[in-house]
Amino acid sequence: MSKGNGLTASLLALGVALGLTAGSTAAQAGKTLDAVRKRGELVCGVSTGVGGFSVVDSKGEWTGLTTDFCRAVAATVLGENAKVKFVPLNPQQRFAALQSGEIDLLATLATWTLTRDASLGLLYAGVYFYDGQGFLVPKSLGVKSAKELDGASVCTATGTTSELNLADFFRANKIAFKPVVFESQNEARQAFFSGRCQAFSADVSYLSSVRASDAQKPDDFVILPEMISKEPLGPVVARDDIDFLNVVKWTLFALLEAEEHGVTAANVDTMKTSDDPSVQRLLGANGDLGSKLGLDAGWAYQAIKKVGNYGEIFERNVGTATPLHLTRNLNDLWSRGGLMYAMPAR
Repeated sequence: MSKGNGLTASLLALGVALGLTAGSTAAQAGKTLDAVRKRGELVCGVSTGVGGFSVVDSKGEWTGLTTDFCRAVAATVLGENAKVKFVPLNPQQRFAALQSGEIDLLATLATWTLTRDASLGLLYAGVYFYDGQGFLVPKSLGVKSAKELDGASVCTATGTTSELNLADFFRANKIAFKPVVFESQNEARQAFFSGRCQAFSADVSYLSSVRASDAQKPDDFVILPEMISKEPLGPVVARDDIDFLNVVKWTLFALLEAEEHGVTAANVDTMKTSDDPSVQRLLGANGDLGSKLGLDAGWAYQAIKKVGNYGEIFERNVGTATPLHLTRNLNDLWSRGGLMYAMPAR
């Protein structure tokens, strides 16, 4: 046998060992997919009571951008009868809950950083919200810029990126401040509104949420113009299950691509007959993308039908018509000047 034939035989043997045959590209379901299907429910860790992102409404239902993302992932795996169990977690609990297997997916406001990516045994599956750290102050303080906070007391939470960002910002600008650190963001915001500190520092999305929900008169408070950090927020999965990583990652891309092509929760059924090959592939009307992820052909269709495209999720939960009044800005599609960009579904 020639060396070339020997290599071919070795590769074929490897393919058999991996459960693949010639011409087969179907993915094998990973352990998380198997567990979710067996119990008929996705267990998703979310932040505790953050308006617009993960909060329980008056009917006892979890609502928000990140909780909708959990529902989208559940729909890709379980179909139209998908169920989600939401587990509220504070910053100190969230990564440990995923590491221990208490949850399948972490969908909180956890910033993607090198340290977290490299040392926690976890993997980020993309970015569903681009944010940055800022400052919330009472208008009565008369401050127009964060650089005017020299000597100010600033409330923040431990276990987040905010504490280090604060120290970096004030050191870089050669101004003093008095950090007032709490175990949770809920404690920090309560302390701020009770007057224990002059400013509250956290991600701007969170500051927008607490100003809308906690302040008796939201207009009496202002978010200063500076963003002192980059805070890419995204879903996190266990590092030892690449199959589930791909499912979560491509669910996010499917929601973005649906917006790019104008596919919504309302028109997704009629769009299945679209003449656009990209839409046909996305919705499972043509090709077999689902099998490559260990999913049914209608995986993306189910997610879009359940929660809508990314733009619908954003506007419904945190957009300009909500109490948070957030514009798309960096979270707009790449074709409109934002950073949201779906990898090609093909």
